Amino acid sequence: MTVPPQLALFPDTAFPHPAQRPAKPPAGSALPPNRALTIRPDTLPEGVQWQQVELDGHTIGYQLKRSRRRTLGLTINDSGLTVALPSWVKLSQAEQVLHTKSAWILRKLHEYQQRREQLALQSLQWVDGDMLPFMGVPIRLSLNPQIQQVQFEGQISQAQHGQRLCLPLPVDAEAQRVQELTQAWLQKQARLWFEQRLAHYLDLSGLSARKLRLAAPAKRWGSCNSDGTIMLNWRLIHFHPSIIDYVVAHEVAHLQEMNHGPQFWALVEALYPDFVNARNQLRQYDPGTLPLL
Repeated sequence: MTVPPQLALFPDTAFPHPAQRPAKPPAGSALPPNRALTIRPDTLPEGVQWQQVELDGHTIGYQLKRSRRRTLGLTINDSGLTVALPSWVKLSQAEQVLHTKSAWILRKLHEYQQRREQLALQSLQWVDGDMLPFMGVPIRLSLNPQIQQVQFEGQISQAQHGQRLCLPLPVDAEAQRVQELTQAWLQKQARLWFEQRLAHYLDLSGLSARKLRLAAPAKRWGSCNSDGTIMLNWRLIHFHPSIIDYVVAHEVAHLQEMNHGPQFWALVEALYPDFVNARNQLRQYDPGTLPLL
């Protein structure tokens, strides 16, 4: 039996498309609330001050420390933004630099916030109150023996931070049972949402696919066979709808162009004009780093 060739979403070869804009949050999505971008530590190191600055409509807190260095230094890690300021530089001068670097600062803080969400997913205990990413925002698991079926209190297409996914289980239910119900619900939502988005991009492109298959491969977010079968990694349901749209548009483009040449990327851009931003966001994650729920 001949196995039809497959094209992984991200091949090992470099992307030939000339668009190389810096990564930023997907179009149509707001940056997370300010409290999620910067969190004031309970205690600060000796000689370090907590400061705040307005950057592009966001109040960003940062740790300020004076140093003997000759130039201002910016560091962003899981603790947030740290500014190392030469002793002779005024705070107002430092803030001017922060404003000139605002796009970079907000982008990096957003990336670290996403990584924290991923770590939260990996550390799930499958108990009442756990948080997991769904459609780009963290939602809360709520165990409720009074209900008869799984219920989500928000709209699937517009999930909001902290909304509850209610499971018909006692609050002391076994973790394995909580995991099973959650996974079944996520896979169901993935199937419904992916089918809808695939239909949209097939209609937009005038192309047709033989079938949609959901899986959870460790190395791919999606693939397209030469027989017209599109595979999507169901764990994409953890990501913002704009990222899901990019993956779907990417695989639809493979129905016409079974390569990653200039014509392929031109078709992807025609289907999803802001694909570079979504692609850059997704490239921060490897399917193998997400737990097999």
